[in-house]
Amino acid sequence: MTHPGPPDEAATRLQDLSGRLEETAARLRQDGVGAEDVKRLAGECAELAAQAAVELDRLARGDGLEAPPGQEELL
Repeated sequence: MTHPGPPDEAATRLQDLSGRLEETAARLRQDGVGAEDVKRLAGECAELAAQAAVELDRLARGDGLEAPPGQEELL
């Protein structure tokens, strides 16, 4: 597991992920997108959303270095 860094870094990563998700979703909504591209872009959106969920979890936990006792991080 990588060290998540201070909350400011997590917020910056979250903003970056959000922007990338918006760009990918915009490409997905474009006219003339083929079936294979839809499949690929939808997968990218899902991956970006999952990464954003991890960052949100880290921010919600504070420093994000370790889960509280008895809690396990899902990967």
